[in-house]
Amino acid sequence: MSGHSKWHSIKHKKGAADAKRGKIFTRLIREITVAARDGGGDVDMNPRLRKAVADAKAANMPADNIDRAIKRGTGEMEGVSYEEITYEAYGPGGVAILIETMTDNRNRTVAELRHLLSKNNGNLGESGSVAWMFDRKGYFVVPKEQRSEDELFEIAIEAGAEDLKDDESNFEIFTAQDAFEDVKKAVEDAGINPEVAEVSMIPQNYVKLEGADAQAMLKLYDAIDDHDDVQNVYSNFDIDEAELTS
Repeated sequence: MSGHSKWHSIKHKKGAADAKRGKIFTRLIREITVAARDGGGDVDMNPRLRKAVADAKAANMPADNIDRAIKRGTGEMEGVSYEEITYEAYGPGGVAILIETMTDNRNRTVAELRHLLSKNNGNLGESGSVAWMFDRKGYFVVPKEQRSEDELFEIAIEAGAEDLKDDESNFEIFTAQDAFEDVKKAVEDAGINPEVAEVSMIPQNYVKLEGADAQAMLKLYDAIDDHDDVQNVYSNFDIDEAELTS
């Protein structure tokens, strides 16, 4: 893998704010519903659903909410029908942005995202314009106090990880998408509790942003991330942690 971004290890700190806003439950319910719709309601036979349910439990979602979301997905209960659409865009400094959405009204969603982007120095791109810059990978963030680099490297690589990077207070582990579950199990079986364990879109290279461009991109990222139909936002910008407090 080429490139490295401090934004990856900074981004997980935003999770607590998302939880406080309550939006995380909405995202998780949609993911569970769509996962059950596409792959069936059996957690053991549906890896996407298994991951979504595990994430919901980690967020302390009540079991009844999880069960209802699965039943809506399988058609046992009535519910909204969601469509998965990924939008490609450009932000300040020409950075690439991938926006994964689940929506019941694609016309509303694209109009609102176009407005958000234009308001914050960005614009929508054509299909295929930026997606080629990203690879879908398993991604973990492990605080350094949990294990030494050598120990973590041995555990992760033996389980099928591709790379381990040192990011000051954390280690980052990268895996192929199909190795994510094996690496997650190996890490957890070793008593390690990752702060982040997800399948993510990892940029092949990064664009360094500073000053006004960095602040504008953070504002745009938050605006997109706050949108009700947005599940995930990925970008190839790199910023220093000091920019978060500027």
